[in-house]
Amino acid sequence: MRTTTLAWLVAGILGGLPLASQAQEASMSTDTDPYLWLEEVEGERALDWVKQRNSESEAVLERAPGFEALRSDLQAILDSDAKIPYVTERGGWYYNFWQDAEHKRGLWRRTTPASYRTQNPEWEVLIDVDALNAAEGEDWVWHGADCLKPDYDRCLIALSHGGSDADVTREFRISTRSWVEDGFQRPAAKGGLTWIDEDRVYVYTDFGDGSMTESGYPRIVKEWTRGTPMSAARTVYEGRTEDMYIAALHDDTTGFERDFVSRTIAFYNDELYLRADDGGLEKIDVPNSAAKGVHKQWLTVEPREDWEVGGTTYRAGSLLAIDFDAFMSGARDFEVLFAPDTRSSLAGTAWTRNHLILNVLEDVKNRLYVLTPAEDGSWARAPLAGAPEIGTVSVDAVDDEESDDYFMTVTDFLHPTALYYGTVGGTAEKLKETPAFFDGEGMAMTQHFATSADGTKVPYFMVAPKGFEADGSNPTLLYGYGGFEISLTPSYSGSVGRGWLSQGGVYVVANIRGGGEYGPRWHQAALKANRNKAYEDFAAVARDLVARKVTSPEHLGIQGGSNGGLLMGNMTVMYPELFGAVVCQVPLLDMKRYNKLLAGASWMAEYGNPDTDDWAFLKQYSPYQNVAKDVDYPPVFFTTSTRDDRVHPGHARKMMARMSEQGHDVTYWENIEGGHGGAADNAQRARMQALAYTFLRQRLFPQD
Repeated sequence: MRTTTLAWLVAGILGGLPLASQAQEASMSTDTDPYLWLEEVEGERALDWVKQRNSESEAVLERAPGFEALRSDLQAILDSDAKIPYVTERGGWYYNFWQDAEHKRGLWRRTTPASYRTQNPEWEVLIDVDALNAAEGEDWVWHGADCLKPDYDRCLIALSHGGSDADVTREFRISTRSWVEDGFQRPAAKGGLTWIDEDRVYVYTDFGDGSMTESGYPRIVKEWTRGTPMSAARTVYEGRTEDMYIAALHDDTTGFERDFVSRTIAFYNDELYLRADDGGLEKIDVPNSAAKGVHKQWLTVEPREDWEVGGTTYRAGSLLAIDFDAFMSGARDFEVLFAPDTRSSLAGTAWTRNHLILNVLEDVKNRLYVLTPAEDGSWARAPLAGAPEIGTVSVDAVDDEESDDYFMTVTDFLHPTALYYGTVGGTAEKLKETPAFFDGEGMAMTQHFATSADGTKVPYFMVAPKGFEADGSNPTLLYGYGGFEISLTPSYSGSVGRGWLSQGGVYVVANIRGGGEYGPRWHQAALKANRNKAYEDFAAVARDLVARKVTSPEHLGIQGGSNGGLLMGNMTVMYPELFGAVVCQVPLLDMKRYNKLLAGASWMAEYGNPDTDDWAFLKQYSPYQNVAKDVDYPPVFFTTSTRDDRVHPGHARKMMARMSEQGHDVTYWENIEGGHGGAADNAQRARMQALAYTFLRQRLFPQD
């Protein structure tokens, strides 16, 4: 990546404490929670409990009629050779990571652009992860590759045990297809290595006692020289223990080589520093809450609150640009490249050699625009020629230094995902398309708006059979997330199609507050004490579905994971009368202790700090504390992963134990591997999905 933003960092900092420390942390707690022992992730007693719960759920779900056929079909979809092999361009080659039935842990491979355009590209395998596991007796899961410009021969390969966020880094040479003896290697921990040049890297990792933040991430970044031990690496920057994550990055854009240090204090609160040749650091003087990007001569800023600077106030959610060197010299005359309104927000950007492509959400539908800078500092704006009018659309540059070419991905709920190749100013050509994994011809996708408790209009998408009878009897699955400014847009899923839609179910995705569908304001409306807004929005969508007679509570199921799992927990506890079944995946549920478990401390900017007066509102949104014996809750299926070192599996375990003790209808399944995604390979993913769909079918569909 040659555009310097904090997005590259945030994608990798949702991890937690090393597994080895979890049992110790739980044992030191003075909490009187009777199920605290279930936080001992790999404790013998806890794992025996997990195995017993798994056995019970498997007896009910895996022996159900149709389960094995569904699981087999879902795995065939996930393993399909006809899926689109998405690629990254490096040095004239297209690189891809691929998993299928034969290669469960995957292949890292490459092909030429010309071959990629053919129906059956000729791939050159670089690393076979399954073969590596067999040779080393390991359970590696691929975490990515960072290859050194300009020849891209030396690569830093990240691998994790069983899918955990903690990983190792090892140096690999493409020309010899071998690991570099005495090359750069980083032991398992949260953090990473990034190239400076052939003989130097930035390393941010666990250096020993005191080197990690309270959230379990690197607190120190160092410059490490080849041929020396990591212990001899020179400190570049040292953050505070209460910070979230410290890292560094070398921008290798030709003619604009720069080095940056990032200090992430909390979500939506970070600092970016320019590192001089002598090691000195100069802060880029924009608000900590703003997203910051540097590309060639440009600094871009996306303020999350209104920002007054240079005598002008810029609206939250805008995209601003200025010459980087001029800004560092004191200039503040930003050009406004995008300004939001009540219906629109900025979904993303992509730089090509001469242009900037804006991806804008207008009522949760993508619109693409091309911006072109002129010598006088102005920017011309035009729609991206050939972009479709419907569907979810994303754009990525093929090579932002060498061309104005781009990849465009187009998808929606009913039409298989397609990959296009285009050049700014021309028409995009379809290169690849996912096969149809289910028959969507008789179905229709529509958008609706529900009215929340405070009058806010909340959009949601619905997929249903054309001309279905609105008699309240349609089995309906409502999905939601509502957090961390993440937008949910229509996308093609063979698993949803096979597991739910083709069975006659209605599928709904809710765009509730807490997400990013309408920019920072939509997210900030449901932060901390206002978390109830997300839950009220979700309940409003459920009620709207019932009012429109799409379904009824006994036929309405809900599903969500991670922050969406917290959503599921609160909908269960706060609105039990609205739902007939709940699938709660890798969830947060104990909001009294969440900040003490794994990465929980890093999310306090989203939820609040339960060790302060914030507990006054947090306790209202903590399902584990609010579940009661004398309430009739809908049946709940909890799923999690032992190897999830992001959201602690203790959340799901303890909620299952408490609700079971109270006599509620609860089912539990925990994957021994998988990390926060719940699965380490396609077989595990298919099994997990089949369990969930079988549970929903048993609870929501009419039974013979």
